[in-house]
Amino acid sequence: MDDQVEIRTAFRDAVNMEPAELEEWLATDESKSVGDSDESESTGHASGRRIVEIKRTNVDELTDDDHDHMQKVVGYVHRHLAQRPDGDIAETRWRYSLMNWGHDPTKT
Repeated sequence: MDDQVEIRTAFRDAVNMEPAELEEWLATDESKSVGDSDESESTGHASGRRIVEIKRTNVDELTDDDHDHMQKVVGYVHRHLAQRPDGDIAETRWRYSLMNWGHDPTKT
């Protein structure tokens, strides 16, 4: 995905949570309980905060770095969706991790 328009389109498709919804999610204990981290905040949780910023930025103000992060988000969401566990996913670490990256797999 080299073209920035394609990146933005794929990002819109992958991130199905609105900024306020994602911010509310990121404040929960469930959100903070998943992901890998050498620090106090997981990579996914930090990504979620960045996604909120990107979604609130005007298209003409998006930087190359923003587009790089958007592409990273799309890749993560696609890889993670391919690893969907069997059964009810409502309260799984798999779903919580995806939600940190802005995608709620329970939404249709």
